[in-house]
Amino acid sequence: MRQRRKAFLISIFIFLIAFLAGSFVYSWKFLPLPKVPFKLGLDLQGGVHLLYEADFSQIKDVKKSEIMAGLKDVIERRVNLFGVREPVVQVQGERLIVELAGVIDPKEAIKQIGKTPFLEFREQKENYQEIIEKNRKFAQTGEGEWEDPFRSTPLTGRYLKKAELTFDPNTYKPLVALEFNDEGAKIFEKLTEKNVGKILAIYIDGVPISTPVVQEKISGGRAQIIGEFSVEEAKELARNLNAGALPVPIKLISQQSVGPTLGKISLEKSLKAGVIGFLLVILFMVLVYRIPGVLASLALAIYALVVLAVFKIISVTLTLAGIGGFVLSVGMAVDANILIFSRMREELKSGKELSLAIEEGFQRAWPSIRDGNLTTLIVALILFSFGTSFVKGFATTLSLGIIFSMVSAIFVTKNFLKCFINTPLEKLKILW
Repeated sequence: MRQRRKAFLISIFIFLIAFLAGSFVYSWKFLPLPKVPFKLGLDLQGGVHLLYEADFSQIKDVKKSEIMAGLKDVIERRVNLFGVREPVVQVQGERLIVELAGVIDPKEAIKQIGKTPFLEFREQKENYQEIIEKNRKFAQTGEGEWEDPFRSTPLTGRYLKKAELTFDPNTYKPLVALEFNDEGAKIFEKLTEKNVGKILAIYIDGVPISTPVVQEKISGGRAQIIGEFSVEEAKELARNLNAGALPVPIKLISQQSVGPTLGKISLEKSLKAGVIGFLLVILFMVLVYRIPGVLASLALAIYALVVLAVFKIISVTLTLAGIGGFVLSVGMAVDANILIFSRMREELKSGKELSLAIEEGFQRAWPSIRDGNLTTLIVALILFSFGTSFVKGFATTLSLGIIFSMVSAIFVTKNFLKCFINTPLEKLKILW
């Protein structure tokens, strides 16, 4: 009796969690939960998938990983100009993957992304303070128009040999060391002599990334950018300087465009297939396993709600492959229940009571469930580590689904079954 009462209380708690998860997933109005939309990939809402390859043929003796990281930062800034929600830019060796979900102009995106980063040094205009005041007024009142207080100089990225993170030997604070070639050193010397006490701004693609003040005339082509940097900030600045300094062209080697209409159709078909598959699984479980099948189907519905809520909470990007991984995890959750119920039937046929049959069924089926799910998780981890973005989405949803499916089969279904111990229904063997 105590065992059944405990299972009943746990079941109430499970239903409460399911109710909250359902409210969060479907944004029911009678509960004040935040409305968070599902994050859809470009194959479901339309967009562009671009694959670029960097050309290092004209450059030697460089750390390619740093150059690629710098290119990634530059391209992310360019992508943000399109106003795309949560763009994806990934580095894979000497290749860059760019995913832009939503309705954009693919031709313009390709044109802007494919440009080699342009690094330049700009000096203050003669009426610098006047422009600053005018820009401040524009920001406050919206009157007039914004003007760049800096103007271009002959010093560009082609004269910069390298930029690297170093540390001040006295204070141990991070700083960025610059080294120019011979021609660049002469230009830099003239610029620093002319702009002592003024800002010599550094721009990439027309966007300022640093605004250091010239302390003195600098000869020899070597300089340091000193500021209140963290180590990561100094690394990022050096990386961006190197990306703009080295003429590393990127070549588009693959392009995939998905229209918003096609993405909507794909989403509708995916959801339809998932619902039909889910209903067929429930029908099978109820017809073959009767009351355990009904309880397993109920646990499966709760499992689906909780996993979908988790997808929203941790902002998992749902693609067609990701939905496939989720549906596959549903099948694996059913597989675990089938193993448990088959063992339970054997125990009941041997004349054991329901409580003992439940314990024996779960205990004996657990090694098979554990090993089967563990091997699948290992494969999902490998897919996530070495796969492309679509494969990573499949691996992510599959892994989360498997973890929650084991909880559903072992914890939820088990407590539902225990609610029937020492009840009149326990005596009707045909139901079990």
